[in-house]
Amino acid sequence: MSKSSDAQTPLRDDARPGGTTLPGQEGQSGRRRLTIASVGLLLFAVASAATGQVMLKHGMQVATARAAHSGGSLVFRAATSPWVLLGLVVFGISAIAWLAALSKVPLSVAYPFNALGYIVILIASVLVLHERANLLTWLGSLLVVSGLLIVVLTKPT
Repeated sequence: MSKSSDAQTPLRDDARPGGTTLPGQEGQSGRRRLTIASVGLLLFAVASAATGQVMLKHGMQVATARAAHSGGSLVFRAATSPWVLLGLVVFGISAIAWLAALSKVPLSVAYPFNALGYIVILIASVLVLHERANLLTWLGSLLVVSGLLIVVLTKPT
């Protein structure tokens, strides 16, 4: 008699005594519960992506200024800019963190976390890159983050 594949399949919520959900296991709705570790991984992925973007922008500003000052190719200046190269490395690390987060959290829950990147990049662009942001930019970004909170905090039906 061969072993049933059911012996290796985790029990569904409704099959567990008391209907409890184990951390990282899908519930009846198909959504996984967010754990502190998965939220931390999502926040790290978003923060490192935002950091990489700011580094890329700064690197391109430096490369553009150098290409304009001494002539030469902007592509060459960008490809040899330490800020651009470091930005690409940090952005690559964020991609790996994002893949790890997607292995633990449904995309419908994980993707709205990218909205936090809007706020991080907006703040960094003002403080680090000395860009200007008007009131409507701030309000729009806050509305997007409000949508994130609604998606993440809403219980599945």
